[in-house]
Amino acid sequence: MQPTLRRASGFALVGTLSVAAPVLGRAAFVPFAAVAVLAAFAITDGPLFELFARPADRREGRLNGLTGFALAAAGLAILATEIGLPTDLFVAAVLVLAYGNLGKRLVAETTDNPFLGTAGFAVAGSVAGVAGQVAIASLTSLPVLAPRFTFLAVAGTLVAALFREMLFERDDPLVMLSTGMLLWLFDALANGVGTVDVVAALAVTVALGYASYALGAASVAGMLSGVLLGLLVIVFGGIGWFAVLITFFGVGSLSTKFKYEEKKRRGIAEENEGARGTGNVLGNAAVALLCVILFAGSGSLPLDGGLFQYAFAGSMAAALSDTLSSELGGLYDNPRLVTTLEPVPPGTDGGVTWQGEVFGLLGAGLVGGVAFVLLAGVSPLGAVVVTLGGFAGMTADSVLGATVEGPRFGNEAVNFAATFVGAVVSALAAFALVLS
Repeated sequence: MQPTLRRASGFALVGTLSVAAPVLGRAAFVPFAAVAVLAAFAITDGPLFELFARPADRREGRLNGLTGFALAAAGLAILATEIGLPTDLFVAAVLVLAYGNLGKRLVAETTDNPFLGTAGFAVAGSVAGVAGQVAIASLTSLPVLAPRFTFLAVAGTLVAALFREMLFERDDPLVMLSTGMLLWLFDALANGVGTVDVVAALAVTVALGYASYALGAASVAGMLSGVLLGLLVIVFGGIGWFAVLITFFGVGSLSTKFKYEEKKRRGIAEENEGARGTGNVLGNAAVALLCVILFAGSGSLPLDGGLFQYAFAGSMAAALSDTLSSELGGLYDNPRLVTTLEPVPPGTDGGVTWQGEVFGLLGAGLVGGVAFVLLAGVSPLGAVVVTLGGFAGMTADSVLGATVEGPRFGNEAVNFAATFVGAVVSALAAFALVLS
């Protein structure tokens, strides 16, 4: 057995201590605090040191990795006993990370394929997360809610896997704490999660996630971001919301790949052969994710949930409008700066062509049409509202590109601002329609 696999197995065993939380009560943090103290001050050599030591630990002569892991688990335990974090979510957050890392290491014994490694993390973490929640339910005589447990375990595992891709191994404590906090939020919003919802969400998002990676449309981190986003959108919004989302990702990815070699010659091609990374996914879809979360919690807000539906569609319309304007409009000559109409070289931030504007309007209209067909409450006039919101967002993207985009305000920030404009314009216009 490789040292990394033995180490991952040791961390998984330490994480399993969390299952004793119902028995220990307010002392649930004690086992992890004890492990942290031993790792920090007592275990400096010998078999246990060799089992848990990472390369940096060996250089420093101290088990900093295990100390941080145990302290993070102790912190979540205190949140569970003193602040109100559900005990099963504390256990799930610890186990999805500990056993997810173990699953990834098991796969690494036979292949270095990054997708398969991530799949190993996802499967092992999800299984451990479900098992942990079932164990807590059994120990506390609470009902076993299989669909809810599965959704939370998979969502938590995807969060942990995504953060692990973005951060370093030494950042596991941050990953664990972040996973626990987000699971707390997801749990509060996941009212009435049914078996069909979860099965459909998992089947659709996993299949599309694999396809996006296999076709080179997304990196591993981008794939994880997209799968997590899709899962949350289906569970919190519904299949119609997901259809709007996938309209952007599907059509946008195809447009990015369209005549890619010619775009490379013109200097306007996306990096990494057009594969979307986490920054690109979140820059275009963070506003949409916020909208679906607010929609799920709209029962506690003094706003009509339908406005968040329009905001969601408007943000996606802006994202697709901007993508088509850039990817297809950039293939045409004679771009002009949107603010002054002066001729600029292809690829200049804020440079537009009339053909790109037309493609952008068509992209926004496509999202508006899908919203009309599949989102409840979106009328034909509502589809026009979404289209105009998307076009407004695309225009905002061009203006920001011409004025402020640069090292301090990058492309992802511009995309976020553009989708925010699309969301706000669509929501305000829909509100005005209701008042009229």
